[in-house]
Amino acid sequence: MRKHIHPVSRPVVFRDRAAGTAFLTRSTVDTARTVVWEDGALYPLVDVEVSAASHPFFTGGTRVVDTAGRVERFERRYGRRGPSRG
Repeated sequence: MRKHIHPVSRPVVFRDRAAGTAFLTRSTVDTARTVVWEDGALYPLVDVEVSAASHPFFTGGTRVVDTAGRVERFERRYGRRGPSRG
């Protein structure tokens, strides 16, 4: 078997910013941020937007989406156009 062709797998902490939870698992992701975990050891840290702790499918809840802000941002970026002719 060829050596040095696979990425290094190590323990990494993933923190869900929406739910405020974190979990320790193995990953090959590379990050410069670190955090001290519950066992007192220092682990690489990856912040994620959504995990099973905050995703509506797993929580059974709904998530408020700022659609008005998205529309306004789109109109600012691309300008408001008049009615289409056709």
